[in-house]
Amino acid sequence: MRLMSVSLTEDQVRARTKTVTRRMGWLALKPGTQLTLCRKVMGRRKGEPLVRIVDVVVEDVRRERLALITAEDVRAEGFPDWTPDEFIAFFCRSHRGCTPETTVTRIQWRYLTDDTTPTKEN
Repeated sequence: MRLMSVSLTEDQVRARTKTVTRRMGWLALKPGTQLTLCRKVMGRRKGEPLVRIVDVVVEDVRRERLALITAEDVRAEGFPDWTPDEFIAFFCRSHRGCTPETTVTRIQWRYLTDDTTPTKEN
């Protein structure tokens, strides 16, 4: 199963309030792919554990300009109190080289379990 880091939105994933994410890459991802969402995948220090949070299945993948994000998608990203402009600013701050005009990959998933109990750390 492919791993995806959710370090910036771990709380939203654990609460199951996040069902959409935007990524700078992930160009070959297809609906039906199962992912394991993890605290941090790349850049772990020697001996730092891989913390697996939950498994999801990708339902939709598309490319779109970041500036096109809707209020509904901001909520699906796990930020119900943010405006699209606030989310865009957050995303651009956390992704070097990104601007509102950058084309990003929008990934929608569903959780494979409804259990909100975190999985064990591996």
